[in-house]
Amino acid sequence: MIAQQNVTKKARENAVVIAGDTLTTIQNSTEKSLISMFIELCESANVVLACRVSPKQKAEVVRMMRAKNPTKSTLAIGDGANDVNMITAAHIGIGIKGLEGTQAARASDYSIG
Repeated sequence: MIAQQNVTKKARENAVVIAGDTLTTIQNSTEKSLISMFIELCESANVVLACRVSPKQKAEVVRMMRAKNPTKSTLAIGDGANDVNMITAAHIGIGIKGLEGTQAARASDYSIG
């Protein structure tokens, strides 16, 4: 019984990593079930990482999660001007100051130097 519980717990500890071209395919799909399946996959993950996506797409992922789960909080972390839309779309935005500049930090609720 304990072994089964550990396997179940491990199965829940996962991340979704999605690239921009795949996200574009999902967002442009005329099939609403594809978007629903993506949202369901994201909901089952501990973290969702979007790489090689446009600033608009980053914000759209946050908005999809907020629309599906209005009672849950969203967190977005970014380090550049291209992350400002995502940071402002989330309930909690964290901006990182650094090589990319200070735009993300200025648009965020909290910043990291």
